[in-house]
Amino acid sequence: MAMQGDGDDTLAMSLRRMGLQPERVEGEEAGTSARIASPRFRLTFGAVSVIAGRAEGDVLEMADPDHPSTSLLASSLPRDWRENGQCWIFVPECGEASESSAGKPAQMREFFKMVVLLIDLFDASHIFWSPARLWSDAQQFRASVAEMLASGMPPVLHLVAFRRHETGDGASIGTRGLALFAGQELEARIPVGWTVAEMVRRLSRLALDMMLNGPIRHNRTMRGLGPSEWIGLSPQATSGGMRSTVVVEFGSDG
Repeated sequence: MAMQGDGDDTLAMSLRRMGLQPERVEGEEAGTSARIASPRFRLTFGAVSVIAGRAEGDVLEMADPDHPSTSLLASSLPRDWRENGQCWIFVPECGEASESSAGKPAQMREFFKMVVLLIDLFDASHIFWSPARLWSDAQQFRASVAEMLASGMPPVLHLVAFRRHETGDGASIGTRGLALFAGQELEARIPVGWTVAEMVRRLSRLALDMMLNGPIRHNRTMRGLGPSEWIGLSPQATSGGMRSTVVVEFGSDG
């Protein structure tokens, strides 16, 4: 996770006031020195700990909003977004936001509580959710996380990117970042006449169900949003260390 916001010489004191127990770490202890500039801090909130510091190098390249692989959710970064050390990165140490959390979104609650504190502390303007390679407006992200903590409903549009790409027989929409929560991604061909918005509306509901209830284990067919619409789900076997994909097919009896 990377954030765009301001920092200053009193940062450690501010972190301490927020209850994040900052501890300076250097060298091998930091574990992520290639991605985080000094000074680096270990921040702790409950059972969650992260290594934090200004982002540099390949992190900034991966987060480049102009890169074709980067997604933006109703947000536009300023042209000087990477200058003057404005971007900070927070790397979980204890697996709360790692692939070991797949299918267990409740384990990430403390991590998201920390995210809310960090957005407030840094007065962040934008947040980059690296599992989805997705930039969001920080205040919208914060509001969605606060709603999740109250209702239990994950902010799927801020945590999962929906990417359109061309195929040999048309176009498809695929998810990115869903595997963190459910161990699977979704892939669906766009039916003739459907818009991307219509696809995202349906795929986001499927993604939300998987985030709450876990991966799709077997082929299944379910009712769609329309009265005669149906949805076919076909999980694909993993191979070569690749994550599992669920192929989604939309159809109608009408």
